[in-house]
Amino acid sequence: MRTPRVNVIPYDPTWKTAFESIKQELSCALGDLAISIEHVGSTSVEGLSAKPCIDIDVVIEDYSIFDQVIDKLSSIGYIHEGDLGIKDREAFKYTDKPRLLNHHLYVCPKYSQELHRHITFRDYLRNNPDAVLKYGSIKETAAKLFPDNIDKYIEYKSPCIQEIYRICGLL
Repeated sequence: MRTPRVNVIPYDPTWKTAFESIKQELSCALGDLAISIEHVGSTSVEGLSAKPCIDIDVVIEDYSIFDQVIDKLSSIGYIHEGDLGIKDREAFKYTDKPRLLNHHLYVCPKYSQELHRHITFRDYLRNNPDAVLKYGSIKETAAKLFPDNIDKYIEYKSPCIQEIYRICGLL
């Protein structure tokens, strides 16, 4: 099995529109089960180079409604994968959504530490253009150095992420 290439590209303003299209589909299916639907990850930060995959956190009140969330997402083609080892962050995959940009979908209760980390990191970058330039450059370099090794790519950019976490009080 071939390992997918690590593909980091310059910021694309269409990512915002792509997120809105996915959000609309999710909103229609989930109704008021979702407190909010958040665009997180690098594609959510204007000017930041990223892998062209939208990261989305659907925020719910708590797990008392999670079975309903699974049913609603299943009705529009999402399959629950479990927490994939991260507490209070449930992953969903899909197989046939060619009209939507590639995306990762997570459902988190509002008290989730992972959700807090995603939002804090995103908001810090959105408000710090110098950090965006630095982090984007590191991501681009990592992708060039390790185009066929996602683990090495992640390892290379990790010190920059840790530095931002420290600044944000996440460590």
